[in-house]
Amino acid sequence: MKAGNNAHSLKPISAMKLHLTQAAGNQLITGYGAGWVEVNAVRHAQSLIVMPNQFIEGWAAGDFDSLAEQDFVKLAALKPEVILLGTGSRHRFIHPRITRNLTDAGISIECMSTAAACRTYNILMAEGRHVAAALLI
Repeated sequence: MKAGNNAHSLKPISAMKLHLTQAAGNQLITGYGAGWVEVNAVRHAQSLIVMPNQFIEGWAAGDFDSLAEQDFVKLAALKPEVILLGTGSRHRFIHPRITRNLTDAGISIECMSTAAACRTYNILMAEGRHVAAALLI
């Protein structure tokens, strides 16, 4: 290791461009950064739902703290195998009472930062999974 090379001096990534060799006509998250997510090379600055076969902009009315049961009714109606809840810039957990309708419908929900949800969505989508990414911007 050269003098001055220190893992602690690395700067965090503020934006990332994602590449997948083939999306096969699916909705693909192609980039993300602070305050935006890019789906099929189109940038969006509102919370959204991305699934392989559809895209819904304007999903949640606010930020993580304002999420309510009603926000997850639309998600349950889409009947995904799993929902990746992108909770914004940091990883947070949602209270189970808010997502009870998902549990009752047999739909799994995984909470992670929005950046992690974007990366995980692309992997699961490429595997052919019926996944939904519900992303707070």
